[in-house]
Amino acid sequence: MEHLLWRYRGYLTRERGVGAGTVRNNLRAVRPFLEGRVCAGGRDLDLERLGAGDVVAFVVARCPAQSRGSAKLTVRALRSLLGFLHVEGIIDRPLAAAVPSVANWRLSGLPKGLSSAEVARLLASCERRGAGGRRDLAMLLLLSRLGMRAGEVARLELGDIDWRAGQIVVRGKGDRHERLPLPVDVGEAVAAYLRDGRPVTSRGRTVFVRLKAPHREITGDGVSAVVAASARRAGLGVIYAHRLRHTVASDLLRAGSSLVEVGQVLRHRSLLTTAIYAKVDVDALRSIARRWPGGVA
Repeated sequence: MEHLLWRYRGYLTRERGVGAGTVRNNLRAVRPFLEGRVCAGGRDLDLERLGAGDVVAFVVARCPAQSRGSAKLTVRALRSLLGFLHVEGIIDRPLAAAVPSVANWRLSGLPKGLSSAEVARLLASCERRGAGGRRDLAMLLLLSRLGMRAGEVARLELGDIDWRAGQIVVRGKGDRHERLPLPVDVGEAVAAYLRDGRPVTSRGRTVFVRLKAPHREITGDGVSAVVAASARRAGLGVIYAHRLRHTVASDLLRAGSSLVEVGQVLRHRSLLTTAIYAKVDVDALRSIARRWPGGVA
């Protein structure tokens, strides 16, 4: 199984050009499926007799216990694995189409942002006198002021910050590089971390690294874990990095920005992605809402 996963990793990286984070997620998602195909003795995988019924049975058994996001990752990774198995000749027929889809109605959710007071409590939870607190504060400000994704914060490199121009380069999805203005408070927090928090033994060129040696680059999951830990300290419950991205979008709408402008700040490729934030623009919705029929409670 480990050898097959190693080959699948190479296929994703070389043939499909998939990023490191997606590779890790795919491997983690398909491992339970392969573990269920291990033969007695644990030396071989029973894949030659794999059929559509086996694929459906795995999805039906696993996905109901997962969140919608995790279930979507499971079926997406499973389709990818099955395509790889067919290309490699390990299974004799394509089975990717047999993977059921996860029910998902576009724009059905409601983005949940934080209030200004809650953001202030989140930032105040960081102990700014220590290296860890300086790092966490800088990351939280990038998330809450610029709407960056957790992975984008993790990939930020030292050379991506243009201090003279007051700009940073955001390494977004699909290896897209885009420039954003660097607000003064965010720049001061990042500079404070680089000056008095980032270890001199840090490996690589990423701005943010792990607190414990060896000081390697932090991951997107690590950034989101920092948000969750800060939220717990602030008494805000369960909050992850994407809530701060929603917060930026909601604040922009309340300040009078259009959906097009919100999409530009969040670097959405399609306006349809930004359209979900129309639901939180209550004032605009109120202006087009029809009056409720009179006399009906």
